[in-house]
Amino acid sequence: MLETERLILRCWNESDAEDLYKYASNPDVGPIAGWPVHTSVENSKDIIKGVLSEPDTYAVVLKETGHPVGSIGLMRGEASNIGISDMEAEIGYWIGVPYWGQGLIPEAVNEIMRYGFDELKLEKIWCGYFDGNEKSKRVQEKCGFHYSHTSENVPCAIEGDLRTEHVTCITKEEWLLSKPKRR
Repeated sequence: MLETERLILRCWNESDAEDLYKYASNPDVGPIAGWPVHTSVENSKDIIKGVLSEPDTYAVVLKETGHPVGSIGLMRGEASNIGISDMEAEIGYWIGVPYWGQGLIPEAVNEIMRYGFDELKLEKIWCGYFDGNEKSKRVQEKCGFHYSHTSENVPCAIEGDLRTEHVTCITKEEWLLSKPKRR
């Protein structure tokens, strides 16, 4: 479990399926991030048992309510689809529409970066966003990531859908230099 001022980042539980469905069934959330909308609470439960049970994958839980409102995770080495070493990881995240624009995901990303660099001893952390996802791009800019490259025809979790992905990164040294600005 990881903690920030407003959030707890903890493992997903099957009992979170209703909360997950509430946000992941909104067509404004998944498709722009490259995954299909959830079709039922049972579908969300299956996603929790599969995708969201991967190592270093967390529910973004509001301390105020105790309920998850989004998700964040680190995919280390081969778990990432961008071809990185075991000393590197890729961050993925999303948050429910009612919580957009409140700075919650940058808060969660900063904590995941601290965990990755301080505790996992990562050398570099990557992040990406699909063309048109300006909110995700902005999160990455706020958190100190810089542009690395663009990949065309990247498959995503929506069957048959190929996207343009913009990839950003931050090294441990860059993160250490920018830490005082973020806190």
